Amino acid sequence: MTRRLLALGLFTLVAGVAPITLAQVAPTADALTDPAMKGPEVIAFMKLKPGGKVADIVAGRFVRALSQAVGPTGKVYAVEPAEVVKAHPEVLKIMQGLTSMPAYSNVVLSTDPIDAMALPKGLDVVFIRQNYHDLHDKFMGPADVALFNRHVYEALKPGGEFVVLDHAAAAGSGLRDTDKTHRIDVAAVKAEVTGAGFVFDGESPILANPADDHTKFVFDPAVRGKTDQFLLRFRKPG
Repeated sequence: MTRRLLALGLFTLVAGVAPITLAQVAPTADALTDPAMKGPEVIAFMKLKPGGKVADIVAGRFVRALSQAVGPTGKVYAVEPAEVVKAHPEVLKIMQGLTSMPAYSNVVLSTDPIDAMALPKGLDVVFIRQNYHDLHDKFMGPADVALFNRHVYEALKPGGEFVVLDHAAAAGSGLRDTDKTHRIDVAAVKAEVTGAGFVFDGESPILANPADDHTKFVFDPAVRGKTDQFLLRFRKPG
């Protein structure tokens, strides 16, 4: 489970005493500090603007960047599913620490079970990073993926975007590798999401790595931090 939590891209807990400081709640490397994550490019791909409303599902290394992107008039809904919190309560402490800081007062934390995710209506963007594949795994229940995608659809405003970033599995592998190597076939994601009513709206190669043969566990030293990743955008019609 520890390695799985690392796969989620969540924060590393740093012990300390009150008052909480940024060093205690910020990740050692996140979308603001790690150029390899392509934070500005990913956020631009989302079409997210100041004043926007975005949900980050299994919130982690993009929370601070999203908070800055939407600014003080926007909102970031940081969703830490109850399944994650149950296994790793320290994650909740980290997110609570971050949201308690004035600089991140535009971040709202929730901990609903994944199948009872209560997202606010009228969102501009819903984002899930390196965790869509986990919806299919025992770690998440597994989740009712069709229901999850419907919840996302219903939460977005007409024209809103659902952005999925994940580790690529071999073409044609479907869901075979979600729990084994923490990868998912991009075609499987497209089929599931468009099946919920979304229109495919584009993809970006900014995190692609043709040298990754898609066979290795994402924590294998040969590929860790440089897996072939896909970045997809789906639009709610309207």
